[in-house]
Amino acid sequence: MTSKVRRIIDCFSDCCGCKTCKGNARQDMLNMNQDTNCDPMLTQGVRLHIQDRYVVMDNGIIQVSLSKPGGIVTGIWYNGIDNLLEVQNKETNRGYWDLHWNEIGGKGIFDVIQGTSFRVIVENEEQVEISFTRTWNHSLEGKFIPLNIDKRFIMLRCSSGFYSYAIYEHFREWPGFELGETRITFKLRKDKFQYMAVADNRQRYMPFPDDRSNGRGVPLAYPEAVLIVNPLDQRLTGEVDDKYQYSCENKDLRVHGWICFDPPVGFWQITPSDEFRSGGPLKQNLSSHVGPTTLAMFLSSHYAGKYMVPQFEAGEPWKKVFGPIFMYFNSAAYGNDPLLLWEDAKIKMMVEVQSWPYSFPASEDFPKSEQRGNANGRILIQDRYISNYCVIASGAYVGLAPPGDAGSWQMESKNYQFWTQANEDGFFSIRNIRPGDYNLYACVPGFIGDYRHEAVITIISGCNIEMGDVIYEPPRDGPTLWEIGIPDRSAAEFYIPDPDPKYINRLFVNHPDRFRQYGLWERYTELYPEGDLVYKIGVSDYRKDWFFAQVVRKIGDNAYQGTTWQIKFELDNVDRNGIYKLRVALASATLAELQVRVNDPNSNRPLFTTGLIGRDNAIARHGIHGIYKLYNVDIPGTRFVKGENTIFFKQPRCNSPFQGFMYDYIRLEGPSTPC
Repeated sequence: MTSKVRRIIDCFSDCCGCKTCKGNARQDMLNMNQDTNCDPMLTQGVRLHIQDRYVVMDNGIIQVSLSKPGGIVTGIWYNGIDNLLEVQNKETNRGYWDLHWNEIGGKGIFDVIQGTSFRVIVENEEQVEISFTRTWNHSLEGKFIPLNIDKRFIMLRCSSGFYSYAIYEHFREWPGFELGETRITFKLRKDKFQYMAVADNRQRYMPFPDDRSNGRGVPLAYPEAVLIVNPLDQRLTGEVDDKYQYSCENKDLRVHGWICFDPPVGFWQITPSDEFRSGGPLKQNLSSHVGPTTLAMFLSSHYAGKYMVPQFEAGEPWKKVFGPIFMYFNSAAYGNDPLLLWEDAKIKMMVEVQSWPYSFPASEDFPKSEQRGNANGRILIQDRYISNYCVIASGAYVGLAPPGDAGSWQMESKNYQFWTQANEDGFFSIRNIRPGDYNLYACVPGFIGDYRHEAVITIISGCNIEMGDVIYEPPRDGPTLWEIGIPDRSAAEFYIPDPDPKYINRLFVNHPDRFRQYGLWERYTELYPEGDLVYKIGVSDYRKDWFFAQVVRKIGDNAYQGTTWQIKFELDNVDRNGIYKLRVALASATLAELQVRVNDPNSNRPLFTTGLIGRDNAIARHGIHGIYKLYNVDIPGTRFVKGENTIFFKQPRCNSPFQGFMYDYIRLEGPSTPC
């Protein structure tokens, strides 16, 4: 190994930030990388430099340094910046895989995954793939999660980035455990990366991490939320910083990252597939946030709670591949708009999505395109109270997930899922499915409930399954008497108040996602200081009169009371021998209970109760939805009267400000009528 490479490794691993170290590394890199165009005939191949403690992958465009055998990314050189990662952090706190786990019934443990052995999987001019493995045995019981973990890193020729994936494996004879979270984390240089982009309409200059500390930031109702009172950039004074404000649904979480303006450089994380993420397309996950930090979330309980935490029993074998994901770097010439780096990153993301599944990962546990299968069909809706004919389920989310009950894909977290969205004619094509047994699931915007195809679908290598027309009959007993909201598994259409001016994130002022402002739950008490919400069918407008969450009322310091909402409506006639059906679709629930009473708010026993449900925490975390739940309540006609009736929705649990519901949609159906 040359002295230049040794100096680069030393700077990447434990750089003190001195000008000499930085200058030497920068000049060495510039000398080593004069030509970065992507003509393979003109550029260098991929090189791998190995020494005792570090490994460097180098393709002439970027260089990536990793600890050996730990497999921690200690440095990334690109476009004249000697390290894109935070050099003031310890090397174990720069770029790493981590997880949070516990023994069954035990206390949670956070673990930055350090390999104990290193090996080269592929090494040639076109590609390098390296492996950092940690193996488990019974002497490690209670200290490390009982998994063999193989972290892989790949660099390709002419590629302005690198890939990472990992293989987790649990053997039958090993003890059980719970896996609460696993992800890849990168901590970027705070002196360079200050502009964050998560979506076209969610990007901004961000606070510094120092702004969250005592003297500059004031903690709010939960640790992740901080009011910035004396920031380094005074333009941010009075804003709330909260990482949950930048969460995304899996289906939208394809690319996110940061921009450095001097020199103009982008640091982007691209996730080309959701197949290895838990919870399906609507599951929400963290993205980038103050640090500057960027995350690739594979498994988490955010917006779902304990239901999303997989429990592995002793005697249960399991293996899963997480990734690959792509870390992409781009640059612009001085004088060009650096924000165009985001546009370029989106284009690169689409290229990576089209390239999935990748052909280059060397592990046999990652099946290539020809080893996978496809499933195609059309989804239709049959509801005789809407039409005598089937209607097209345009925009339906259709997917294959492990066999289970209807809707079980929301909490599924051990295996793989494959989703698509039906086109305007209801046709869907689910491609590149791993071999295995699945159910076909769907949820359809505009209709309540969940669809599950009864037959188990077996995917084998190279298969192309034609399913024809699949017909979803959403829950329906009788004609609609009235409805509130839109059945889209979200509370976004309801009344979302303006935030308290003291707690504001300016990004979300006049923004479509106004629900992401901090502290909106407190506005309910201000709007309804004594009496609760009363909604009158035919008079009230859910967009203005139905608060987006049924939360508790604050009555003092750390003191709250439950709330009871009323729905008032007229019935011209009552079928006293019939059964009416109340459909209540919840978009979220957090340690709450829904009690339903009809025309008697003081009855000792409610007509219906959910019992204590939900750990979504979406109220506090600006999620507008968590786990979808549909409740169907039979109401005997004898409970109604001709004229005005009232249904009472009581939520009595009141130990914290975040307990309550978000409703998706409510419908009252009359008794069934003959076909």
